[in-house]
Amino acid sequence: MKQAPILDKKQYKALLAATKMTRHSDRNRLAVVLSFGAGLRAMEIAAITVADVIDANGDVKEQAFLKKHQVKGNKSGTIYLSDGVRAEIKNYAQKHSYILACPSQALVKSQKGGGFNSKTIQHLFKRLFKSIGMNDCSSHSGRRSLLTSLNDNGVNIRTIQAIARHSHLNTTARYLSVTDTQIKNAVNLVF
Repeated sequence: MKQAPILDKKQYKALLAATKMTRHSDRNRLAVVLSFGAGLRAMEIAAITVADVIDANGDVKEQAFLKKHQVKGNKSGTIYLSDGVRAEIKNYAQKHSYILACPSQALVKSQKGGGFNSKTIQHLFKRLFKSIGMNDCSSHSGRRSLLTSLNDNGVNIRTIQAIARHSHLNTTARYLSVTDTQIKNAVNLVF
């Protein structure tokens, strides 16, 4: 099975810049950040609600608990939101404060005001990737890029497994790409 390509920092920045050229730039940027920064799958980006990430006081949570109907495999789980992801959600909520009035509604809404589904999120990512000439990438590229980046930075594979919410370590291992940086760092450990 062909895996979604991973992006380096330069390509990720190009993808974020591409969101600025779209009609719903704030929403599209948030979807990209949720994929690349929190490792969410397309179905999870579509299913996550305002209340999942923003509390009753309007503060962005450090963790989001996703219910089994929101995630793959019907296994509820906790998503840890980095400071960067939390800042993006906060910025989005400040610009689009109307979302706070309906906390049970989708965080990422379609142009018609309803929620996305997994397929429409996948199409959104396909259009964004195509706009920067990365036609082979998919909505899963963000998740793979995050996990590989964590691995590049020396994060223990068990921790990466927990972040990915994989039941089996071999699933996590399949997500990780061996990069030139990892090989260089590994051989430099010898002498």
